[in-house]
Amino acid sequence: MATDTSGGGKPSLLSILPDLTAEFLKEITDGFSAERKLGEGAFGTVYKGFLQDGQAIAVKKLSDNSPVTPDKQFRNEVGNLRAIQHENIVRLYGYCYEVQRKVIEHNGTHIRVEVSERFLCYEYAANGNLDKCIFDESSRPNWATCFKIIKGICQGLLYLHNGRDMPIVHLNLQPANILLDDNMVPKIADFGLSRIIDEEQTRINTINVVGTKGYMALEYLYRGEISTQSDIYSLGVLIIEITTGQKNSSDNKDMSARSFIDQVRQAWTDEHIASNYSSLDADSLQQVKTCIETGLKCVDIDQKKRPTIVKIVDKLSRWHAH
Repeated sequence: MATDTSGGGKPSLLSILPDLTAEFLKEITDGFSAERKLGEGAFGTVYKGFLQDGQAIAVKKLSDNSPVTPDKQFRNEVGNLRAIQHENIVRLYGYCYEVQRKVIEHNGTHIRVEVSERFLCYEYAANGNLDKCIFDESSRPNWATCFKIIKGICQGLLYLHNGRDMPIVHLNLQPANILLDDNMVPKIADFGLSRIIDEEQTRINTINVVGTKGYMALEYLYRGEISTQSDIYSLGVLIIEITTGQKNSSDNKDMSARSFIDQVRQAWTDEHIASNYSSLDADSLQQVKTCIETGLKCVDIDQKKRPTIVKIVDKLSRWHAH
């Protein structure tokens, strides 16, 4: 089953693709070969596929042992991405859900079981994800590009929180889930945990707290409380990481990266910023300083003190892209 979500007057990829089948996706990814593997996460493995005209797409094969039930994760991604068209959010081109009957051996006897396979097809991001470039000195972009990436992520989150009738809370913002296209434009990806907040609510609660170590807001981690401010916390950690080039090394005892945040707050003084970015002009140094300050406000323990995404975008928008 396929869905056309292209919009915007551009020809749909699905006018090129047939109805998506597991067999077709296997064919275009060379049998989901290791050479075509782009990445692997808690929710599945992503492969590079090539269409007949040579265009690359990303094919995500969902895992059966993800932290969220596969059916729920599939519904989250498809349902929440189908309606979204934004430059800073990954485009979903189509999906496939197939149930096949297979014969397997179990305790010496052969039994027939139903096996579900779930696939999602996205735009291909030529420069991989943030995790692969911002923490390595040899591949780290210059400050102008880093700042453009931060602003792009914020624009994508602004659309999720404010650009629709009901806000979408992503709940898994982290470097591995920010893809970069061939122009280094960031795309928020991986909506497997995302939740829609009904317009009657400002927050919802869950007993199934699932997320990435080092990026989870305290009220979500300890009370299962979900709101748009949960994403602001994760965004704050992201902004700090992109700006400093330092990765938070959280563990099971520090799931909200408080040690990393305290260390940045103490170390990244004006003098430290100036020495680390000695080649920048005064305007660019002010950008760095503003990003550090904004990131630290976003990770306030008190969610009421965190800025909204509207205020963050307003703050960063005083510098226009060159």
